[in-house]
Amino acid sequence: MRISDLVAQHIMDMLDENDGGAEIRRNELAEAIGCVPSQINYVITSRFTPEHGYIVESRRGGGGYIRITRVQMDKRSAVIHLINSIGDSIDTKTAANIIKELLTRNMITLPTAKLLTSAIAERPYQSIPSEHRDTIRAAVLKNMLLNLE
Repeated sequence: MRISDLVAQHIMDMLDENDGGAEIRRNELAEAIGCVPSQINYVITSRFTPEHGYIVESRRGGGGYIRITRVQMDKRSAVIHLINSIGDSIDTKTAANIIKELLTRNMITLPTAKLLTSAIAERPYQSIPSEHRDTIRAAVLKNMLLNLE
């Protein structure tokens, strides 16, 4: 297992143990896992984002911390939050992460996830000029998310 996966799993365990909230001291966590503190930053900025359903707050300095909170929302509110976070364009990887998060949170079924993944994949957009693909992908994904039941 990669270090970033270990860090993410450790943070997820902390969130699960503490009802969706965790306060992390970066240096202490890095020492416990056996990595450099910048690896903790990388995992937090790449995996614990609003698109993934988290709020991250930090305070720097000697008594500094990073507070991560799992956002608890009903399905409709979460979908609206995701739509707002997409913006005017989205790349395939980010769109796939959103779909994965919806599936992980049981907000969509596996067949729905497969359908969404097909709609955001690169292949359907090959005939479209590359500078327009992410804009069209965002519009398609947002429209599909709006129509989830």
